[in-house]
Amino acid sequence: MTSIAANLQQVRERLRRACEAVSRDSAEVTLLAVSKTFGPDAVRQAHAAGQTAFGENYVQEGIEKIASVADMVPRASVVWHCIGPLQSNKTRVVAAHFDWVQSIDRLKIAQRLSEQRDGSMAPLNVCLQLNVDGGANKAGVAVADLPALADAVAALPHLRLRGVMSIPEPQDGFDAQREVFVRVREAYDDLRARGHALDTLSMGMSDDLEAAVAAGATMVRVGRAVFGHRERKPVTGAV
Repeated sequence: MTSIAANLQQVRERLRRACEAVSRDSAEVTLLAVSKTFGPDAVRQAHAAGQTAFGENYVQEGIEKIASVADMVPRASVVWHCIGPLQSNKTRVVAAHFDWVQSIDRLKIAQRLSEQRDGSMAPLNVCLQLNVDGGANKAGVAVADLPALADAVAALPHLRLRGVMSIPEPQDGFDAQREVFVRVREAYDDLRARGHALDTLSMGMSDDLEAAVAAGATMVRVGRAVFGHRERKPVTGAV
């Protein structure tokens, strides 16, 4: 069985090669290790191997994990991202414990996060989740509604709008994957052209990170390739 450290090395090498293939600097792409359903020890191992950014889908699990690793992982040395769908009754604890929320798809959630973020803390970094496929049952804002949501979120205090996140439907083959990711990048570029100072395009996972990098991703969210296959159920409660 390969170690988490060895897996991280392999993923970093994949990112290096993907960037090299499209003449990008690998320093432009952040690796977000998605640690959902894996225990605190997995985070400690990844951190010891140099990983500093972690993503959690389940709020309660994430908060418990943040506390559990504090004995060996100083809080200031880790950046925690909430990347799962967020319900209104969870915004207060998310605003208090996380550094980023990548799954903003409606103004109400952003407003609550802004109101509940302690003013003494750094602004909460947020991304808007884009439903690039247009699927009715998928989380995310429609492409046509993205600019208005961006304008409203950017105006809120205690939040910093950083970019766009998307989870497209799986595609077969590099070209098909890249084509969908390019549509996400175009929406991101449109927001920048409208005056939003964005720097984060979060897309791509274990199976398609190369295509995401080719399309312009600045952050890839990788779980299985780092930590291995997941349990069917989260460690603790869901969002």
